[in-house]
Amino acid sequence: MTAAIVTESLTKRYGARVAVDQLSLSVDHGEIFGLLGPNGAGKTTTITMLLGLVRPSAGRAIVLGHEVGVSPSPFLRRVGAMIETPALYPYLSGYDNLRVLARAGGIAEVRINAVLPMVGMADRARDKAGTYSQGMRQRLAIAAALLPTPELIILDEPTNGLDPAGTVEIRDLIRELAADGRTILLCSHLLHEVEQLCGRVAILKEGRLIAQGTVNELLCRDSGIRLHVEGDQDRAITLLRALPWVSGVVVEGDLLLVNAPATRVAELNAYLTRNEVAVAEIGARERSLESFFLEVTGDH
Repeated sequence: MTAAIVTESLTKRYGARVAVDQLSLSVDHGEIFGLLGPNGAGKTTTITMLLGLVRPSAGRAIVLGHEVGVSPSPFLRRVGAMIETPALYPYLSGYDNLRVLARAGGIAEVRINAVLPMVGMADRARDKAGTYSQGMRQRLAIAAALLPTPELIILDEPTNGLDPAGTVEIRDLIRELAADGRTILLCSHLLHEVEQLCGRVAILKEGRLIAQGTVNELLCRDSGIRLHVEGDQDRAITLLRALPWVSGVVVEGDLLLVNAPATRVAELNAYLTRNEVAVAEIGARERSLESFFLEVTGDH
């Protein structure tokens, strides 16, 4: 089976500025894939190229087996998307906003009654959209993305403006949609959210892909060992640096952060004990996706 999304050297230039620079990635069917990056990294430009809203300057994008902008676009009926701030008619009810979209897309009105409970908006659907909070607007926008019963769903900051309970509900909904076989491309600045939801991620900076892989792979990369010794810290550092598989030691207060495979914790502990260094604490250095993101983007 082909991937749900493939980009090959996808590039977008605006004059001298390169918004997306030779982006190549692949998103598998049925996975939740995170697209991350600082503001201005090229995430939204990438999404708009995938949807055929912006024409690439070079390269190509293949979505659900069709090359965007070359082959006919009926495949876009199999894609649901929520991009940036939801645009609603404030003088229409939430239900009527969805009805306008359903009619434009040739979707049966009965589908509206199916998606509203999914996003927790059934009780407020008849209220005017102009009275909605930001969180309610987000929910309605997600409902709109679900109208065509999509195979691929692209969500840009789906929990923006939601309270903690609403955020949990939307996360659960995203998991349910993926468990149903749908593919989710998720853009979010909430990195702990991405860490909980996504199996694989790609990180962009200034339009270029700088890291890609499973969350576990990225967090294990150079994760290192956290060590606290009693007594002569300098002697411990000398011993550590003598090991061929230790590439560096950083002092952080009473702790030593050892650049070495986390799988060698027991071996390192035994080595220091043999050399009469008292180890008070030792373990794999824990990392979060947020710390990895800040490290690779240089965005401290």
